[in-house]
Amino acid sequence: MKNNRLLPLALGAVALGALLTALGPALVRAATAKPASAEALLKNAQRGNPKLQSIGTMSFGPGGLLLVAEPRHAALVAIATGDTGPVQKLKHRVDDVAGLAAARLGAPAGGVQIVDLAVNPASGKIYLGVVRQADKQIAILTIDADGKVAELPLNNATYVRAQMPATEKMKIGNITDVAFAGDRVLAAGASNEEFSSKIFSLPVPLAHGVAANIYSAETYHVAHGKWETKAPISSFVPYEEGGKHYVVGAFACTPIAKFPLHDLQSGANVKGTSVVELGSGNRPLDMFAYDKGGKKWLVTHTQRMGERAPFGPSKFWSARVSMDYLALNDADKINQKAARRDTAKKSGPDGIEIVDSLFGAVQVDKLNNDEAVVLRESGDKLVLEMAKLP
Repeated sequence: MKNNRLLPLALGAVALGALLTALGPALVRAATAKPASAEALLKNAQRGNPKLQSIGTMSFGPGGLLLVAEPRHAALVAIATGDTGPVQKLKHRVDDVAGLAAARLGAPAGGVQIVDLAVNPASGKIYLGVVRQADKQIAILTIDADGKVAELPLNNATYVRAQMPATEKMKIGNITDVAFAGDRVLAAGASNEEFSSKIFSLPVPLAHGVAANIYSAETYHVAHGKWETKAPISSFVPYEEGGKHYVVGAFACTPIAKFPLHDLQSGANVKGTSVVELGSGNRPLDMFAYDKGGKKWLVTHTQRMGERAPFGPSKFWSARVSMDYLALNDADKINQKAARRDTAKKSGPDGIEIVDSLFGAVQVDKLNNDEAVVLRESGDKLVLEMAKLP
């Protein structure tokens, strides 16, 4: 018991032994408890083909639960894939992934678009959201440890579909990211309102047919020097601090901001706290957090826009930021005074540095605290491989 130091010193060996005996079965159950199954995370689940109407960002929850955004239809589909492990990571590089996807879907070379990539941490299997260009047919392809490509069967899937709320006046135009956050699923997107940037929250278990709670987000844009409500969160991670829930998101040009979600009613405006600026002229693509050497890091993977010189060998690049920045509340270190990455160097200020292993990746997803799966440019092809995290 890691809190034994708080017990009164008068607690003797006999009493302690009795306490441990009483707690023993509960401790064993806690230690051997299995992660929640995907089905247990769904309520009023449907059986059949979810018939995805559009496909955007994807991510995984526990037990092989695949979260898929339908960006053009303001919806989220959660699918119980049954893919629960054991973990077998990709053994070798897979060349010309787009070509393999096209062949699998009966399309000519160059006839498919890979929209997003997600790796299932429970199994190591890689999932690709793909659109066949000729007829806009949507498919989710899987790639196993041996590089074998298959199609995720959806005709008899267990799933739920939840809607991002809209009204006659307020329309949701895009879903930019989605993530599992313990007791809820979070999503980000954009509407046609003045407060265009939106955060959505759905309680777990996810119920079929329900509408998400919705919040409007306002952020201080460090590079632009003003508060903004239009730019949607491009990518985010859930974050918990002191028992309170937050969204930590990145925007174009590239501020990183923290948004509190505790004690809020649906429809509320949420004012973010900008803690870091990675540099203007960038579009965030992916974001994830990991632990290494006792330190927590937040990785933001971006695409350099326009004709400006990139920060390294590719317009696709990543920076990692110490999670210590997220705890800042001092007015002299946030918003207008937020730390700015030194764009003339590979690192600086302290706790901000470029991640060399992710250069050239058009899609990135973390497998574990040591490795990420990357879909990387290689000449005029896309290759799939593992990348070490520093």
